[in-house]
Amino acid sequence: MQLVEFLAPHFHFVSDPTAWVALLTLVVLEVVLGIDNLIFISILTNKLPEAQRARARRLGISAALVMRLILLATISVIVQLTAPVFTAFGHDFSWRDLILIAGGLFLVWKATKEIHHTVDPQDHQDTMVGTLQMSLAGAIFQILLLDLVFSIDSIITAVGMTDEIAIMYIAVIVAVSVMMLAATPLANFIAKNPSIVMLALGFLLMIGMTLIADGMGYHVPKGYIYAAMGFSALVEGLNMLARHRKKQGSGDGH
Repeated sequence: MQLVEFLAPHFHFVSDPTAWVALLTLVVLEVVLGIDNLIFISILTNKLPEAQRARARRLGISAALVMRLILLATISVIVQLTAPVFTAFGHDFSWRDLILIAGGLFLVWKATKEIHHTVDPQDHQDTMVGTLQMSLAGAIFQILLLDLVFSIDSIITAVGMTDEIAIMYIAVIVAVSVMMLAATPLANFIAKNPSIVMLALGFLLMIGMTLIADGMGYHVPKGYIYAAMGFSALVEGLNMLARHRKKQGSGDGH
């Protein structure tokens, strides 16, 4: 009874239809924003020995969930990150901007490095041992590092949509649960289709540049980004279908 009395003030929105609309919208938004993170996690964990990949994804996403919940608990501090810290090039930079720029640079560096290894087979052979020796802790650290960037941005977006902290918690938990379920299938799909790896790295490069632009004050609507990603994925899907049909035709010919 005491527990119900304690929780009641935090869940009074259950009888408010507009609150449910806000919750549904926020869940969808968090899931969509999580796609970027999920692609990064899939590529990163596929560099680990096969026996450690699933564990790395579970630990990384679980730790990311805990970190997001902790950030929500300090939401008053997170909101203040949008306050200007200094001015340069005619733009007022906040801590949020600096975090976005740092995260974008990290993504661009990581994606460029992986593209270089994929394009240059000789260099890839030389660095294969070092790549496979990435530790489990190192992979989880990189997952958390990038998730910190996406978390701060998504939480600030959530604050603009609702004032209910309970709705934010539910949206984050649901979104991270979806990431947990989708991580392994997506990682396996990327591992089995080499051309998808290059496409995914291209996505990460584009997302990294978008984060840098956003941090510099040039906001690119997310709809354009996801439309470009969706179109590229559709074209690659058609290419994969064409290759599959061609392979079947060659098999039938023999």
